[in-house]
Amino acid sequence: MAANTTPRHPPISYHVFMMLLTLLFMLTLQAVLATTNTSQTYENYIITSCNSTTYPQLCYTSLSPYASKIKANPKKLCKTSLSLGLEAAQNASSIVSKQLIKQKGSLTNSETAVIKDCIVNIKNSIDELRESLDAMDKLSGWDKEFQMSNIKTWVSAALTDENTCLDGFEEGQEISEKVKNKVRKRILEVARLTSNALYLINNLNY
Repeated sequence: MAANTTPRHPPISYHVFMMLLTLLFMLTLQAVLATTNTSQTYENYIITSCNSTTYPQLCYTSLSPYASKIKANPKKLCKTSLSLGLEAAQNASSIVSKQLIKQKGSLTNSETAVIKDCIVNIKNSIDELRESLDAMDKLSGWDKEFQMSNIKTWVSAALTDENTCLDGFEEGQEISEKVKNKVRKRILEVARLTSNALYLINNLNY
């Protein structure tokens, strides 16, 4: 008796399974590409927004980790920039205060006075940045222009306070380089972040 040589075809369920598997792969690939393109769009928005700031590299490196949160929203960009400035100011205030306590016995009267003045200036800056953030959260209604004017005034005042602190160290010739460098580095970063935030706020279309 001759053997049956008719080829066996895979069952229909196999074909359906392979079609579904292919479709799933294509959908997954499409989702990955869409996510990648969206992320790149948000990154490009940060780059474009930071290009004209006073310190573009610092602007990009500080804001890029929040690109997916900011998306391409100018208000969120400004709020995030302000938040980073506020956080840096709070950290600087804490570090400078600890520096004063740690080196209390070894500081001259002039160094102590300059550091104390700086702490006061930075605390004022913190209050002003906090006020601006609160106002940004409530930015709405018919008097938006007035609210924005207040926000710009607070951020500008914060920047002035930070620069006043820096000026104290520049003008204090009797202050040791060791003390000057430790404090100045922290305050300089705060001032640069605040400067960038002010630029973004000044160019916010509300």
